[in-house]
Amino acid sequence: MAINSVGLDQAVYGDYVTKADSVDNKTNLNKDDFMTLLLVQLQYQDPTKPTDTEQILTQTSQLASLEATDKTNKALEELATSLSASNDFSTISAIGKTADLGSNAISIDEGSSSTFEMYFPSDISSGNVEIKDVDGNVIKTLDVGTNPAGVYKFTWDGTNSSGDKVDGGIYYASASYTDSNNEAQTTRLGTYPIESVRFDGGKTLLKLGSSYIPLENVKEVY
Repeated sequence: MAINSVGLDQAVYGDYVTKADSVDNKTNLNKDDFMTLLLVQLQYQDPTKPTDTEQILTQTSQLASLEATDKTNKALEELATSLSASNDFSTISAIGKTADLGSNAISIDEGSSSTFEMYFPSDISSGNVEIKDVDGNVIKTLDVGTNPAGVYKFTWDGTNSSGDKVDGGIYYASASYTDSNNEAQTTRLGTYPIESVRFDGGKTLLKLGSSYIPLENVKEVY
């Protein structure tokens, strides 16, 4: 609260600063400073012209309001801390579930290659990763071999099935495979199991495959 709201003249305030070390070149006063200042005002008031009762009540009301504001601010800070801890706990509980980034797109420059990871939730007996253009045409297949369930890295050299370099742009990666029970399965780029959660600089990061991805980039967890 600004000093002027107390209603002291400059002489009294100067004497208060000399006597009260708790107020040291402050621009604003807290509730303790305000109470001390009010008592000093009463101590140095002119006996022939005592401080008006209404003014004292007004200042006391201001003190109560200031104290209530401090308590409210403290309660809000504690609530924010509690909610933050609750959100962190909720994120940790997602470990072991699957995160979907919402896209299986690959961006590639003409003449370059692209490396990506794909998650296979079932054991792989045989199958292929299919690279498709924006029209849904399969332009390249990559063998996935026979492997247990897990995340696997693939490198596309940027060529089509004929060995010709494709134009730079956006392509899409998915896989069709047969599991160990000889049942047909599918998966696609962009879905991964959540292996761990990391909190770094106020950001929540999920370990998906070999990378840590910001939580805000995840479209769905299931």
